[in-house]
Amino acid sequence: MKQIIKAVVPGGIGEELGFEPGDILLSIDSQPIEDVLDYYYFCEKEQLTLQILTKDNEEVECVVEKDEDEDLGLVFEEEFMGKYRRCSNQCIFCFIDQMPKGMRDSLYFKDDDARLSFLNGNYITMTNMSESDFEKIIRYQMSPINISVQAAEPDLRVRMLKNKRAAELMPRLRRLKEAGIQMNGQIVLCKGVNDKEHLDYTIRTLMELMPEMTSVSIVPVGLSKFREGLYPLEPFTKEELTEVIDQVEPYREEAYQKSGLHFVHLSDEFYIGADRPLPEEDAYDGYLQLENGVGMMRLFVDEAEEAIKRLDPSKEIKGNFSLITGELPSEFIRQICQKIMDVYPELKIRVYVIINHFFGEHITVTGLLTGKDIIEQLKGKDLGDRLLLPKGLLKADEDILLDDVSVKDIEKALQIPVSIVKSSGDSFVESILYG
Repeated sequence: MKQIIKAVVPGGIGEELGFEPGDILLSIDSQPIEDVLDYYYFCEKEQLTLQILTKDNEEVECVVEKDEDEDLGLVFEEEFMGKYRRCSNQCIFCFIDQMPKGMRDSLYFKDDDARLSFLNGNYITMTNMSESDFEKIIRYQMSPINISVQAAEPDLRVRMLKNKRAAELMPRLRRLKEAGIQMNGQIVLCKGVNDKEHLDYTIRTLMELMPEMTSVSIVPVGLSKFREGLYPLEPFTKEELTEVIDQVEPYREEAYQKSGLHFVHLSDEFYIGADRPLPEEDAYDGYLQLENGVGMMRLFVDEAEEAIKRLDPSKEIKGNFSLITGELPSEFIRQICQKIMDVYPELKIRVYVIINHFFGEHITVTGLLTGKDIIEQLKGKDLGDRLLLPKGLLKADEDILLDDVSVKDIEKALQIPVSIVKSSGDSFVESILYG
C-alpha cells in the first residue's frame, strides 16, 4: 500500500534525508507498510532501510541509523495509514444508534479498529478482525488491547452484538493470554440481558485470564430518548444499582487477595445512582479504566481537595460567576465550590445543573450536554460576570458542542463571557480563582 507523506517535521530525520510532501513510503527493510502498526513496528530498530518513491517519480533507498525510540519525523496523509475499520455489529445498546438525525457526520461513525485500541485506547469487539489482523497483534506484541466483552457466554454475546462472529471472543482472548498480551475489558450492563447470573459467569470467566487481563470495567447502558424501533432496554433503579455493587464487591476482594489488583471496577454511575460512597483512590488500581468513567469523580474530587488545601486564605480573591454541570456529578461540584467559598468568602459561585432534554433525562453525564440545553436553561438566570464550561463538552479541535452550537453562540445568547475549564480537579480550582 502506498503511504503518501503529507508533511515533514522540521529538524527530524525525514528532513535531514531530504524527504518532501508528496513523496511515497514504499517499504521499510523491504517490508510493505499496510498500516500504522507496521510502520511503528519496523521503525523500532536502530538501523533500517527506507524505500521511497519521490514526487518526481524517482525510486530511492535510504539507510537510517537512529535511536531505538526515535521517530522518523514523517506525517502521512492518512493518520492510521489505512482506512478506519467500521463496526459491523448491531449492538442492542449502541449509543450511536440512539442519536437523532441531522447531527454532524462524525458523530455517526462506528469504529471497531484494533489500531485505535492500541494507539488511542478505544475499545473493540474483535468481530471485525481477520485472522491476519489478530496474528499481527500477537506478532507485534500490541499491548494493551482494550476489548468490549459484554458477555462471556457465546450465544448471549451473539444476541447482544447481533453478529455470529461475536461467539469467537473467549478463544481469542485465551490466545492473547498465552501470547502475554495485556488486556483491559469492558462490560456494558443491560438490565435483564447480561446482568445477574450472566454477569457472574462473565466475571468468573474473565478472572481466568488474569494477570494478562488487568482490569474489567462495568458501565450501565446509556439510554437516550431516541430508541424507537430499537431493542427494549430499561434504566437500572437505585435498588438495582445497589444490587450490582453488592454482587461485584466479593469478586473485587477475591481478585485483590490473589493478585493485589481489584480487577473488576464499577463506573461512577453505580455508586452515585445508588447513593453509596465512592471507593477510595487505592481501590481503582491506578485508574486503569478512567476513560470509562471508572474513578473519574474520585480523582477529580481528590485533586480539587488537594488544591484547596494549598490555597492561601490571606489573599484577597473576589468574583461573581457561574458554572454548569450535568446531574451525575452535581453534588460533588457543589461541595467543592462551597469549600472554595469557605476559604474566600467574597467569592460568589453559582452552580447550575443542566437537565439533558436533548438526549433525554436518563443521560446525566456532563459531557453529553448540548449548547441548546445550556442556553435555554440559563436564560434569565443570574450568571454573574462569567460562565465556566467544562472542556469535555467541546469537540477535540474546535470550540463547538455536540449540537454544533459554538462557545461564541453561547456568549452571544447569554450575553456573558465564557471560560473553558479543564477536566482535572486542580485545573478546576485554578480556573475558578484565576480565570
